[in-house]
This record gives sequence, C-alpha cells and structure tokens, in this order.
Amino acid sequence: MAKVVIIGAGFAGHTAAMYLGDAIGKDHEITVIHKFDIFGFVPSWVWLGIDAVKPEETVFKLKPVYDKFNINFIQGKVTSVHPDENYVVVEQVNGGSQGSVEYDYLIVATGAHMNYDATPGLGPKKNTESICHLDSAIQARDAYLHLIEKMKKGERQRMVIGTGHPMAACQGAAFEYITNIHADLTQRGLRDKAELVYLTNEPAIGDFGVGGINVVKRGGRIARGGDLIEDAMDEFGIVKSIRKGVREVDEKKIYWEDFEGNYGEDDYDFAMLIPQSRGVTFPFIDKEGEDISSKVTNPGGFVIADGIYGLSYDELVKTPDAWPANYQNPLYPNIFSAGIAFAPPGPISAPHVTRNGTNITPGAPRTGMISGVIGRVVALNIIDLIRGGRMTHRERMSEMLAVCIASNGKSLWSGSAIVMIIYPVVPDHTRYDNKEGRDLFVTKVERGLSGAWLKQMVETTFMHKFQGRIGWQFIPE
Repeated sequence: MAKVVIIGAGFAGHTAAMYLGDAIGKDHEITVIHKFDIFGFVPSWVWLGIDAVKPEETVFKLKPVYDKFNINFIQGKVTSVHPDENYVVVEQVNGGSQGSVEYDYLIVATGAHMNYDATPGLGPKKNTESICHLDSAIQARDAYLHLIEKMKKGERQRMVIGTGHPMAACQGAAFEYITNIHADLTQRGLRDKAELVYLTNEPAIGDFGVGGINVVKRGGRIARGGDLIEDAMDEFGIVKSIRKGVREVDEKKIYWEDFEGNYGEDDYDFAMLIPQSRGVTFPFIDKEGEDISSKVTNPGGFVIADGIYGLSYDELVKTPDAWPANYQNPLYPNIFSAGIAFAPPGPISAPHVTRNGTNITPGAPRTGMISGVIGRVVALNIIDLIRGGRMTHRERMSEMLAVCIASNGKSLWSGSAIVMIIYPVVPDHTRYDNKEGRDLFVTKVERGLSGAWLKQMVETTFMHKFQGRIGWQFIPE
C-alpha cells in the first residue's frame, strides 16, 4: 500500500487530493495536511472585501469531502520535511501534539506565504488591508464599510489598491478589487466621494505578470489587450499609478520607487496592497539532521521542479521547455510541487532593475486555473507511478491555457467582467511565429455583461466541483 501525503488544501492540493482519492483512495493511503479545516474559494474574497458575499458562502469544511474520497485529513502545520527518511513532522492546531507522518510520495501544495514583512509597515496587522486570506478579507470588508460611513457624512476618501512590493504577483486580484469598489460605490451613490488609485509594479496596464495579452482585432490588426483594460479604468475614473515598487508604508503614506529610480509617496485613507509571495516556511532536513532547504527550494522557498534554472531572461524567452512539465523534484523524485509552491525558472514579464539596483518585476502568476491544472497533472502522474507505470501526464506553463475573469461588480444585470483567455500562459516563440509567442486565434480579451454571467457560473460550478459533488470530474480545472 502506497502512502501519499499532500501539504496544503488550496486549489492545487485539494484538486490533487480529489483525483488521488477517487482513483486509489480505497487501496492506498492518502493524507492531506492543512492548517485550516476549511477550503476557501479565494476568488470570492474580492467580493467579500466589499460585503457583496458573506464569509460562509466562500468556504466549506474539508473533512466531509475527504471522507467521501477515503482521504485522511490532519488539521495542522508542517514544521519540517525529512526527504531521506520520507516523513514530515506535523504540529496539530490549537496546541495539539506533534508527530510524524510517513510518505512514499509527497506533494507540496502550500500556496503562497504572504510575506508582508518584506515591505515595512505592510499588512493587515500593521497599516494596510489584504484580501489574500479569509480573516484578512473580513477585516478589509470591515475597514471598507467604515470608510463608507465616512463618505455618507460627506468626507472624501482616497483609496489605493494594488501591489505592495516591487516583485509582487497577483495584480489581477488587485485590479478586480478596485473595479468592484468602483461598482459598489456607484451603486451606493458615493462614487464622487472617493478617489481610486491603482498602484502597481507592472510595466504597463494589463501586464498582469504575463507580459501583457495581445489579441487580434477585426481586419487582422494586432492590438494590446491592456488597451481595453485601460479604457475601462478611464471610464471608471481610476487613477493609474504604474511602474512603481512599494518600499515602505506608514499609517498615512505609501513610499515607492519608480522604474526610473525616482522616489515618491502617496497619501491614503484605505489601502489594499498585495504583498510579495514566498514559498514554504518549513525546512527540509537530511538524515544527518542538516538543513538542505537550499538544495530543494530556491531562495524564495519555492520547490525546485523539473525545469531549467539559471537562464538569463533572454535565454528563457527562447527556451519554453525550461518550464517544468511534471513538477517533480530532481533531487528527490518522490517529491512533487503543485500550484504556487513550484519554483518558476524566471519571470514571464521582462525584468526591470532601476538605477538604484531595485528589481521591479511582476511575479509569474500560478494561481486559480493554473494551480488546479498542475494539481491534476501531479496527481495523475503519482497514480501512474503507484500502478507501476511511467508518468504519462505533463503540462508546462508554456503549453497551458488559462482563463481569468475579472468582475466589475457582482450584479448579473448591471455588472460586467473582463474575460482574458491566454494560450499559452508563457509565450512560446518556437511554436508561434509571431511577436507575441501565443496562439492569437485563442488568446482573447473581452468585456461585457456576459462576462459577469460567466464569472458567476465559474464560481458556482467550481464550488460544486471542489465539494466532490456528482459530475465533478467533468468540470475542467
């Protein structure tokens, strides 16, 4: 009987667990370790942050789902991994006991550690809000509603939404949040009382850490997808503050450096800034008791996979096969990493270093659909190995399609959404003979009411899928 341990139950880990449990849960031992007893549908926290949904509508208990799939569930925190001896040390929540869990195969799917400390003064325990976790999204909602009361009294408020570190990722979440704030304030009749500022480390609006999305318009003209996004922001009256890396935050100001190396600051009354992401926070320990994390992860804590690392950006652009295909660690082949936890070989957007030596480069996004796809690939490959075969599944990000839907209001009648379809996520200039390195027949950016309906359909069907309800296998990641 094989033992599979999954650390993390986000999009990647939970998807992997369901595929493993469904296929081999009755004959083999599948264990999920997660620090919370709930699954949180992170995309809904954009709406939670403006009080458009209730917290309980965005989560569900994990154990009842895992019981259906014959999966063991441990609510706890992994404190170390011992890959030479194939076990992890787990500290159970609420001061519970510490113990070890053995594995034959390990999936690291911890998601992103929100590294607020990388930016002095950043974070929900300091000066700014966050919608990255359930508790912080609730806090952001409460702070937002407090501002609403001030606006009702006629007080004008300045709200800054964006990225809080020069190398932060997830610009899409910040963009979606600020457009939802616009829609909500408009509905409340308070839009004239707020100045909305989108502060981002992107080189241009619509970059989103993927180098932008160029599309084919009528007549065969290549157009920048960011133009549509920028037009929407202009229509909404959102101030665009781009090409800036946040250095520090205090209770009144945000201090930044721009692409040219100039320093500046922004006043704010409310700020939601996405922090830098880091990988695992636990060490990997060898049989001699030495910390070998530097051999298993990159300096950011992301687990090294079957990619090619150390290439310059110019070399990486020409080498789509540098991106991992199986997400298998080369030093320990029974360790896989899924979703945000795997180490990308480099950024997708072109890196930029200022004259002061500051690297202001959007991180490569690996959330949502991308995480789910990788979770499935990893699970199916482990199933292959357990059944005595060879791995038959692969999907590099340079081969992967991704769909992102950024809502501009939750209403199915007055709302809208920007739908972005990207194929492949990482440009492949060896397959596509165009400047963009993407399939321009598939790659699209559209905006409209139909996008709002699509967003709601995706939210509903994904929650159905993640709870393992009938037909879940037929709903794509």
